[in-house]
Amino acid sequence: MRISCKICRRLGISICGREKCAFKRKPYAPGEHGRTRKFSRASSEFGTQLKEKQKLKFLYNLRERQFRNYIREAEKRTGDSGENLMRFLEARLDNAIYRLGFAQTRTQARQAVVHGHLMVNGRRVNIPSFRVKKNDKITIKQQSLSKGIFRDLDIYLKKYAPPPWLSLDKEKKEGAVLSSPEMENNLLLGSNINLKAIIEFYSR
Repeated sequence: MRISCKICRRLGISICGREKCAFKRKPYAPGEHGRTRKFSRASSEFGTQLKEKQKLKFLYNLRERQFRNYIREAEKRTGDSGENLMRFLEARLDNAIYRLGFAQTRTQARQAVVHGHLMVNGRRVNIPSFRVKKNDKITIKQQSLSKGIFRDLDIYLKKYAPPPWLSLDKEKKEGAVLSSPEMENNLLLGSNINLKAIIEFYSR
């Protein structure tokens, strides 16, 4: 599912993952009256919760049914439901690929997984929602390194640093899961997404 930059502009946050996201050039809603429409304007509680839900769902490139299932699982686990939700989303294989720098967007990471370019613990995995866990080894298939998606990977990885829950061997193009993703290590924190509002939205 390719995320349109119109969605980024409508939600008031760059979620497509593109370096040249239109929201960065036009930080206002699309349409004739976009410039005069304020993202922070007062909204109903339902409207606010809906917007927060849409932000997170589109950020991780999920369909509604998938997202709702993650919410239900997060609520069943002990601990904070919002933090549980983030652990599940971050531990998706396509997200781990993105976090390791093997792909520049989550959409690109998902395509790489679906096309069979990635391996976990030496076995090919083509399911984007596959959940990685501590001590898992993530590698790019040797035959795939010459593919277009990975051709300039050395240049991109040169200055890239993964989040603390992952380790990266830039020369071997290998990653390892060091721990469970935790909120303090989550790069999402700067995105101003209200996890509590999302949980409340689905608790209605």
